Formats: sequence, structure tokens, C-alpha cells
Amino acid sequence: METIIAASHNRHKITEIEAITALFGYRVISRDEAGLPRDEVEEDGSTFEENSYKKARVIMDMCGKPTIADDSGLMVDFLDGAPGVISARFAGEECDDAKNNAKLLALMDGVPAEERTAKFVSVITLLFPDGRKLTARGECPGHILTEQRGTGGFGYDPLFLPDGAELTFAQMGPEEKNRISHRARALAELRRQLEEMGE
Repeated sequence: METIIAASHNRHKITEIEAITALFGYRVISRDEAGLPRDEVEEDGSTFEENSYKKARVIMDMCGKPTIADDSGLMVDFLDGAPGVISARFAGEECDDAKNNAKLLALMDGVPAEERTAKFVSVITLLFPDGRKLTARGECPGHILTEQRGTGGFGYDPLFLPDGAELTFAQMGPEEKNRISHRARALAELRRQLEEMGE
């Protein structure tokens, strides 16, 4: 089975990705397991696609093996797509989930329900040393609530109610969230592209 190096340190994320790639004969290991430096790749792109590609490219240049990376975040329509690519550092470089959520709630204070539309976005890039490149984007539309609900998940999950759902991402169990999430949809698109590539 061929090995793909993940630009991520997140074991949960890697497990999700490998569930798809394993179907095509690829196992996924973290950059830590590959013995690569822990230096973070600077995410200075203006789109999820740019950041996802950059992370995959930097890691592939280090190891010379197939590499996979994802970049994801929340886009709120009322805020013209913010926080977008800076979702993880929305409230500043030293922020955490609580500060990011507090800033989002403050900016959305008084905004009526019908104008609180948003979507989570995930872009996955898979690069091969021979020049092949797969890019898969997944989106999960929903709304921003006026208060947090649930203690699971991470990031903006307690404030995000997916369209058609009664529970926020933070109230859902991992299996339920992974069926409808932006990353699940990006992985489904990646699977389609890997199937095409195999023909």
C-alpha cells in the first residue's frame, strides 16, 4: 500500500481522510510519523484553495512523497465571507475558540435570523511527485445562532446549525457530523476524483 503524508498533525482528521484513500490503496500518515520538522506552514493565501495547496506543496517538497492537506473555515454572508481563511485566528493571533466565538456573536448582535446564513468550507489538495494534483471542495450551508449550543466539536461548532438539522455541530455525535460536514463532502468529491484517476 502506498503512503501519503498528511500536512496535518490532527489524528482524527487523518483517520477521516484515510477512510477514503484506503479504498484506492493509499495509507495516510502524519508529518510527525514521517519524521518531518514540526514547523508550521504559513497560511498566507487569500483562499482555502491557495492555503491547502501551499501546505501540501511544502510537505511534498520536504519528503518527495504524495501529500495531502486540507484548509477549512467558516464563511458568514452578513460579514462578506468572514472569518474565511482566518477562521482559526479571527480574534487575533493569540485567540482561542472561545474568543473567536465571542467576536462572531458580537459582530452578529441584532442581525435577524434570515440574514444569519453561513457555510463551512473544506478544501482538500492531494499532490503527487509526478505532477498530478487533485483539489476537492466541500461546503455545508447553515445559520449562525444567537447563542452557543452543545459542548462537542471545536471551533464555531456550537454556533453553527446546518440547514435541515435540529442540532448544532457541537450537539451532534462525530458519526452524525461526519455524514454531513464540509470535510465529509470534500472527501466524497476526492473519492470521485480518485475513482476517475484510476480508470
